[in-house]
Amino acid sequence: MNSNKVAPSRLVIALGGNAISQTREEGNVDQQFSNSRKTARALADLVQAGHQLVITHGNGPQIGNFLLRNEAGAGRIYPLPMEVAVAHVQGGMGFMIAQTLMNELNRRGDPRIVTAMVTTIVVDADDLAFRNPTKPVGRPLTREEADQFERDEGWAVKEVSPDTYRRVVPSPVPRHIQEIETIRRAVDAGDLVVACGGGGIPVLRDADDGFRGVRAVIDKDLASALLAAELQADAMTILTNVERVCLDFGTPRSREIDRMTLSQARQWLQEGQFPDGSMGPKIQGAVNFLDSTNKPDAYVAIGPLDRAVEAVAGQAGTRITR
Repeated sequence: MNSNKVAPSRLVIALGGNAISQTREEGNVDQQFSNSRKTARALADLVQAGHQLVITHGNGPQIGNFLLRNEAGAGRIYPLPMEVAVAHVQGGMGFMIAQTLMNELNRRGDPRIVTAMVTTIVVDADDLAFRNPTKPVGRPLTREEADQFERDEGWAVKEVSPDTYRRVVPSPVPRHIQEIETIRRAVDAGDLVVACGGGGIPVLRDADDGFRGVRAVIDKDLASALLAAELQADAMTILTNVERVCLDFGTPRSREIDRMTLSQARQWLQEGQFPDGSMGPKIQGAVNFLDSTNKPDAYVAIGPLDRAVEAVAGQAGTRITR
């Protein structure tokens, strides 16, 4: 375990999809469990440092594979709609994270239960994202495949590079976590919880029929920010595969930032420093959390998974404060 000393606090930990599936791997179940065990060691270090964790996670690689199964089974078994696919993946990944973290803690002499909660998120029916789907999901498509899926399945498709297309779905703003009171009771009791996996399952409320799932995905960093604010967390930590946030990324002027204020985060977002498909949602999530919390010392840490304790201590990654 890392020996860095940090003040105990309630942390919402947002794991990137790479915490479970690596880019150069097939992403099968054995590999996902292996990666989950590595992730569990970093999380257990934080628990043993005295922190109470509420864990969220992305699901990009996993939902893509789930949709491939839909395609492979076409004509032989019924397909599952997007919102049900998100629920399936959330349950499976939550099971892996909870089990491997529980096993790691038990191995260290901490006989604690980790609970994964399938979580639904209310979104607005008039969210502009439903008019302009932008979130790529699934595998790359040829022009012919894109035309077929647009015609037969009603998909929205976007050209992401010359002659390469992707299905795109809405990514609405998360407004309310339906299970927040259940999550809050568990966290207040000292439990370790996995929630809002993959950003949560998006649902709409109809005046006549109650709640129903919607074919969309919610950004996990925005959902994590909402969760952190609702739970009055001391901090939100986004663990990913980058050392620090960079300005002018991909250019000769690229430079790492180890400290950032809320006003700087807003300014650099407006200037387009952080693209939507990579660092943008993380910085927007940081802004949302710091805007919503009433804790004056709240912060957001963005850093590498293998240096989680150091990121929380302010000794690695990028720290965003008011």
